Amino acid sequence: MSRRPLGYAVQRIPVHNMTEVTMFILTGFTDDADLEVFLFLFFFVIYLFTLIGNFGLVVLVIEDSRLQSPMYYFLSVLSFLDACHSMVVTPKMLVNFLSKDKSISYPGFMTEMFLFVTFGTTEYFLLAAMAYDRYITIYNPLLYAVSMSPRVYIPLIIASYAGGIMHATIHTVATFSLSFCASNEVRHVFCDIPPLLAILCSNTYVNQLLLFYCVGAIEIITILIVLVSYSFIFFTILKMHSAEGKRKIFSTCGSHLTGVSICHGTILFMYVRPSSNYALEHDMIVSTFYTIVIPMLNPVIYSLRNKDVKEAMKKFCERNWFRS
Repeated sequence: MSRRPLGYAVQRIPVHNMTEVTMFILTGFTDDADLEVFLFLFFFVIYLFTLIGNFGLVVLVIEDSRLQSPMYYFLSVLSFLDACHSMVVTPKMLVNFLSKDKSISYPGFMTEMFLFVTFGTTEYFLLAAMAYDRYITIYNPLLYAVSMSPRVYIPLIIASYAGGIMHATIHTVATFSLSFCASNEVRHVFCDIPPLLAILCSNTYVNQLLLFYCVGAIEIITILIVLVSYSFIFFTILKMHSAEGKRKIFSTCGSHLTGVSICHGTILFMYVRPSSNYALEHDMIVSTFYTIVIPMLNPVIYSLRNKDVKEAMKKFCERNWFRS
């Protein structure tokens, strides 16, 4: 007897009950109006901090000459991705908290899902590229400018986006080529793949396999790049005798490892596990944390432990807000 590797338990509806679906309804967390107002305020504040923090980092990298290096270019692209990730999902969710009409059109759902997967996947490839950049920085600092020239880091950024677009295209085409049933209620707060598979009339076994193996392959490749890069960094640290040098390395790498751990831990929990372990409400909370809260945390993680970013932020504030 075969076992499904991934996906929610799907209740099949007879073929004669099938109808053309032109819109979907995102049921969200709750129907309690008072709780929805609280959730709106809570996530609205998170959304503002996300946009301010991430776009602020992008501006700092553009404005400050001390941040004109590949490491900070990668960081600015990561911040841009986080901001876009949040902008794709959060506005519609906030509107739904205050509106009785929680519907979204068929093309709107498909577009949001495509962009959500694109930006999310691109971020994981970019985190792997950032690990390689840190390895070059620490392992061979004298040749860093040559080893991480524009001919290297620009293709890495482009490849990250290409991988994200390819992954999103595969799942968008595979999912929306199937038949939807009479029910168009999606038990989620945004347009994600697993809860959408739950209302399909068609057999979703292939889609679940595709999701499991695609996400699994991306996780293996990116985590392997991170592990190999940090293995070389670890051996470099062992050879060092300077406590100050070790402290700088830990400061440089600690924030990145924190971000990698949070992101990969969440995505592994969400998509790479047996279907028997799924609990819809619980997974909705976890996926919301991954999609909305983590983009807010990344600017904090990468700023608080980075002396150059903190100094650039202080200089920017003094120049623009505290001038006499």
